[in-house]
Amino acid sequence: MDKAQLAYQQKRIAYWDAVAVAEKQLTGARSYRQRLAEIFQTLVPPGRRIIEIGCAQGDLLAGLYPARGVGVDFSEEMVHRAQQRHPHLSFINVDAQELQLDETFDFIILSDLLNDVWDVQTVLERIVGLTEPSSRIVINFYSRVWQLPLAAMRKLGLALPALEQNWLTGEDIANLLYLCNCEVIRRWNEILFPLDVPIVKQICNRFLVKLWPFRLAAVANFMIARPRLQECPRSEEPRVSVIVPARNEEGNIPSIFERVPEMGAGTELVFVEGHSHDKTYDAIGDAIAQHPERRCRLLRQAGKGKGDAVRLGFKEATGNVLMILDADLTVPPEDLPRFYEALVSGKGEFVNGVRLVYPMEDQAMRFLNLMGNKFFSVAFSWLLGQPIKDTLCGTKVLLKEHYELIAANRSYFGDFDPFGDFDLIFGAARLNLKIVDVPIRYRERIYGTTNIQRWKHGLLLLRMVLFAARKIKFL
Repeated sequence: MDKAQLAYQQKRIAYWDAVAVAEKQLTGARSYRQRLAEIFQTLVPPGRRIIEIGCAQGDLLAGLYPARGVGVDFSEEMVHRAQQRHPHLSFINVDAQELQLDETFDFIILSDLLNDVWDVQTVLERIVGLTEPSSRIVINFYSRVWQLPLAAMRKLGLALPALEQNWLTGEDIANLLYLCNCEVIRRWNEILFPLDVPIVKQICNRFLVKLWPFRLAAVANFMIARPRLQECPRSEEPRVSVIVPARNEEGNIPSIFERVPEMGAGTELVFVEGHSHDKTYDAIGDAIAQHPERRCRLLRQAGKGKGDAVRLGFKEATGNVLMILDADLTVPPEDLPRFYEALVSGKGEFVNGVRLVYPMEDQAMRFLNLMGNKFFSVAFSWLLGQPIKDTLCGTKVLLKEHYELIAANRSYFGDFDPFGDFDLIFGAARLNLKIVDVPIRYRERIYGTTNIQRWKHGLLLLRMVLFAARKIKFL
């Protein structure tokens, strides 16, 4: 450590030691911290392994109810008070740039830390060693827009005095994460009004800050990142379960057996028949008997709708990778290996089919349906904070372990989705999974007629947009 860095570190340790001893928290700072805690509670589920770098007195960490919680701070006074306030958690007195731990965590939190450290890249390099492929790094840092307003607030006594800061942009942090072999999953802005003025703070911080142009004036930049996986030979391929919801699809069943390829360590076909008016159930049974070489299951759903069928199929599937293939075959089964590779290579954790890239066959999708799909893709990309071009393409792929987490947290959204698509999309967004799109060529239906009711289901989708806004965006 050179002299300049040592002086920088000592000055800041002395500053934060003094803040801890004084136990001074002004009204503005208290309101800001309360809002931060509310935001983090929506991002980090309870019962996880969490480490917070720059934890101060440990209140944010404790409020996330970790199964294993570790706080790190270079202020000895802060760590002493944190241990007294939260004896069930572990605290370490060390500079973030010198941190070395021999364990990994589900969540690594850097809250208002990067503005204050000597070398941001070194800190990020240290924390990458605490991650595993499923780990998430959650960062918030002050917006450069607030450099002058915060200085004015400090002069007026509305904010704590502070030392000189690193005023970083979102692009700066994203680039540093990239240099440390991490990738950003989601970026957004929070907290427009940091003072404790009832009603005004609720309107500003829950609603206006989510909208342009108000979000440009937000105090805090938020970012969720994950370690970027390196391509390497796979020692063991996972097993695949292809769930095929089938209602009135008798004529398509033989083609499904002929066209679905074997993937990974083996492919299981799980048919879920849904109260057909034709002989779909018998056709599936006959095809299974004719193809003893294929691993197959045939289920008959008790409930109604594709969503109910998908949930039953996922529950009964035995594979590590779960896929949905609509029995109308408008998504070519031959494209399923593309979804498989995107998932098992680590490029995505929730792989979504997109019908809106290539030209479609003449009768594949009616014009109003196409316009509706484009509208909903824009709406849901904004709501989720990740681009998703086609919410209603039937083919979606994820790991069974991730689906089980989505199912375990379903109570947050409720059992509301007759399609099954949004249950999965919202759940993936809630888990901060990396969503990637795989374009496919959408084909005309060869047998039967669509089960989609344009106006009824369109109105239901609008309700889902409002629902997602309340549950995901305007928190």
